Formats: sequence, C-alpha cells, structure tokens
Amino acid sequence: AIDLVQSGGGTVQAGGSLRLSCAASGYTKRDFCVGWFRQAPGNGREGLVLIDSVDVPAYADSVKGRFTFSRDDAKNILYLQMNNLKPEDTAMYYCVARPDPYCGTWSPSDYKYWGQGTQVTVSS
Repeated sequence: AIDLVQSGGGTVQAGGSLRLSCAASGYTKRDFCVGWFRQAPGNGREGLVLIDSVDVPAYADSVKGRFTFSRDDAKNILYLQMNNLKPEDTAMYYCVARPDPYCGTWSPSDYKYWGQGTQVTVSS
C-alpha cells in the first residue's frame, strides 16, 4: 500500500495562485498513474489532471491552461500549481494514485489511493 500526505491549500482571492503538495510513500513511479481530483460542496468528485508513468498528462477542460502538474521524482512529491484561481475552484482537493502505469479512466472509483484532502477557498 502507498500513503499520500497532502499539504498546501488555504484561502486566496480570485486571480491568485496556490500550490498543493502530495508526498507519496511506498510508491514506484513506473507502476502508478497519479493525479488530482477535487470535490466542491454538493458535487461529486471531479478529475483535474492525470499523469501516467511516462509523464503524459491529461487535463480537464475546466483547469487546462491554469493548473499544472509536476513532480519531484527524487523526493516522490507530486505538485499541483494553480494559477488564475476562480471562486468556482473552491473545493476539497485530493491527490490520487492507481496501481496501473497508464491512467485511462477519470472515474474516482478507479483510484484506489487518496490523500487526506486539503481545502482551497477562492474569494471573489
């Protein structure tokens, strides 16, 4: 099993930026698809970005051009840089992992491992 521990998040004004971090232990890059989801109050979980084991990213239309995934392979830390934040980005954010080198699915139920979640609030 792997463990995902998140940090970052908080409150920012519209147009601002935040960076989320996710430290992964027990994780081997070549064996996992990883990414980020979010869940706003009253909504289901929404996939934002997925990265397969060969670093091919896929972004949701809602965040394309504003959010960027990156990772530090030496430290096994995943990042989500969020720029030009909007009030509708307010949600609980989660890093995720799936024991498959290729992603191929945006369904939350297909992602076995989840971080503890971190709140992002964007004020207008």
